[in-house]
Amino acid sequence: MESDKEHLLVVFTRLITIKNECNCAIFSEWAVPDITVKQTGYLKTIDEQGDITSSRLAEITSNSKPTITEMINKFVRMDCVYREKSSCDKRILYIRLTEKGRTIAKAEKTAVFRLVERVVGSLDESEVKTLVELLGKVR
Repeated sequence: MESDKEHLLVVFTRLITIKNECNCAIFSEWAVPDITVKQTGYLKTIDEQGDITSSRLAEITSNSKPTITEMINKFVRMDCVYREKSSCDKRILYIRLTEKGRTIAKAEKTAVFRLVERVVGSLDESEVKTLVELLGKVR
């Protein structure tokens, strides 16, 4: 039984490594190889929230407004976000994702999709069905 657990540990570690390689490839494709997990999380938050101001982003992420302003400025320099004035109230600035920012925000999902493609490409149809059935039992 312990041998099976050790083997599963090796297999899952390899899968995680492949997923991380896919993530790195996505970041390299968009020339942001040094982006942090935390920064990716902020971009995901901006993506999920839609109309979001820097004040609201500070609230959601439990950061100070100056910290968020600094981060947004960095994202602007990285071409991941831009600021857009509200059409209703020109005093309000929304933080918007660029195409690059949206891609990075969705990188985790894209990396998992690429991992699944590699797994499916390595197995025949019956093996894929068996894998789906077995993994479906995991709680």
